[in-house]
Amino acid sequence: MTVLKKTAYLLGLPILLIGLWWLAARNSTSFYMPKPDTMIQTFVDTWFGGRFRSDVLPSVGRFAVGTLLAIALGIAAGVWIGSVRRVRSLLEPMLEFFRAIPPPVLVPVLALLIGTNDRMKVIVIIFGAIWPVLLNTIEGVRSVDTVLLDTARTYGLRGWARLRTVTLPSAAPQIMAGVRQSLAIGLILMVISEMFASSSGLGFTIVVFQRSFAIQEMWSGIILLGLIGVAVSIVFQFCERRILHWYYGQKEVQHGR
Repeated sequence: MTVLKKTAYLLGLPILLIGLWWLAARNSTSFYMPKPDTMIQTFVDTWFGGRFRSDVLPSVGRFAVGTLLAIALGIAAGVWIGSVRRVRSLLEPMLEFFRAIPPPVLVPVLALLIGTNDRMKVIVIIFGAIWPVLLNTIEGVRSVDTVLLDTARTYGLRGWARLRTVTLPSAAPQIMAGVRQSLAIGLILMVISEMFASSSGLGFTIVVFQRSFAIQEMWSGIILLGLIGVAVSIVFQFCERRILHWYYGQKEVQHGR
């Protein structure tokens, strides 16, 4: 019964929205409002072929490399900055300065310095996606219960042992909240970097469709981006459940009581 409820919650709203779309477009003659059955055929014809290899896979690859590097760098730097008060006081003004710079602004600058290549696009993704992870990690490390730290110190836990058994588990829920935000930002920046300086990828292709008035193909690209976002969210939830299994176990026990 639980599985059926979860499936109903997962598919209910999309089915309802598609039904409303079909009703709204049934008698429409607007060039900008394709019908669902036509949209499905266009989606298959556009993306199940050569464009999947030339546009979809490169975009997903840039997104994966950029966000994974942003997550790794954000956690490593966040643990260091959050653990050392002097470093945090020294770097806080600089972090606030760089955090305020919109990542899309860097696209033309990096295109001039590095060129319109994959490395530039990955750097744009890293620069934008690192901040939620970095700042949440800093706050998560700072908010570790001092009683736990004192207990770990009493038992002689130092360095990596204390980080692995006390600091990271305590900060993990907040770190994962930052990771969730960084995934959405990374996907957005992947599209933006490809729109302005690229000859391939989903962002580039959607702009080409828009400029050539290929409206159905353009909408199919937007739908594909949404599906990629859903897939990324499902993978993240799967990983989060396993990384924070103790955290969700505690919540289930509390709700059970």
